[in-house]
Amino acid sequence: MATRKMILDLDTGIDDAMAIAYAVAALDVDLIGIIASYGNVLTPLSAQNSLKILELLGHSDVPVYLGESHSSTTTHFDVMPISAQIHGKNGIGEVPLPTPKREPETESAVDFLIQSAHSYGKDLTVVPTGPLTNLAKALKLAPQIQDEIGNVTLMGGALTVPGNVSPVAEANINQDPHAADQVFESHLNIAMVGLDVTLRTLLTKNETAQWRSLKTEAGKKFADIVDYYIDVYKITSPHLHGCALHDPLAVGVALDPSLVSTLDLNMFVDTTKEMWGRTIGDPARLTDKNPNVTVALTVDQDKYLARFMDYLTKLFAEN
Repeated sequence: MATRKMILDLDTGIDDAMAIAYAVAALDVDLIGIIASYGNVLTPLSAQNSLKILELLGHSDVPVYLGESHSSTTTHFDVMPISAQIHGKNGIGEVPLPTPKREPETESAVDFLIQSAHSYGKDLTVVPTGPLTNLAKALKLAPQIQDEIGNVTLMGGALTVPGNVSPVAEANINQDPHAADQVFESHLNIAMVGLDVTLRTLLTKNETAQWRSLKTEAGKKFADIVDYYIDVYKITSPHLHGCALHDPLAVGVALDPSLVSTLDLNMFVDTTKEMWGRTIGDPARLTDKNPNVTVALTVDQDKYLARFMDYLTKLFAEN
């Protein structure tokens, strides 16, 4: 059992599935639970996808909790067409996986998050790779957790590059910028792994072919799932020549911050109509001596990709 504990908060699409694989393959952390969120898919399907991936990887012991089904300022959520295109309507590249034997937990995701913060304190790392609705709700119900949780490493935002759903906004932040602003302006110790670095960490079919050559179920299924992702990137982002490892990079940085160069900055999320979802320095707190957000600016792509492939290939070889 590792001392460090991790909770993933996922809207489980394809890169979220790779984030799960990275987390369960890492030996220096225990994945104690997954929170299902909305975004790439609806929350119930996100939970089912996480359970399916965990079972495929031989880790069905990890519990999955149902999180919020829509943003903090709406009453309904519809998957964006671009999300369905990128991840497939089923969220995992239209690849069929068996119905999982385990069901989502009956305890709410927010209650699980709060209790975990109380139980593990500074040993707990939370990695949200979808909207920040669940974390913001937990902060509202139990403000003390902002001083208990050791670290929040989120995949979201963009500081030095344009957004991917608007010139200023990244998709996860765009889903619920009000919740994101609450998180950014809290006392939490936050690392922002945004498009600044995730668009520099790319996977190609050269790597998925290695998984397929293992001739295991996990290797074949993940190769099929990620090949779908790569093929869509050829349409949506042909200049990248591969698919971005958005969510698994956040898990990698949570475990090894030395993978990225950073800027410490107090930030807020703009919720005005013109700049909806922009993650930017907070003018009111620029002179504060102890910024709570560390923004990843550059990444050691070669080091990360080598570790990513080592972790996942060994895991797939066993399943």
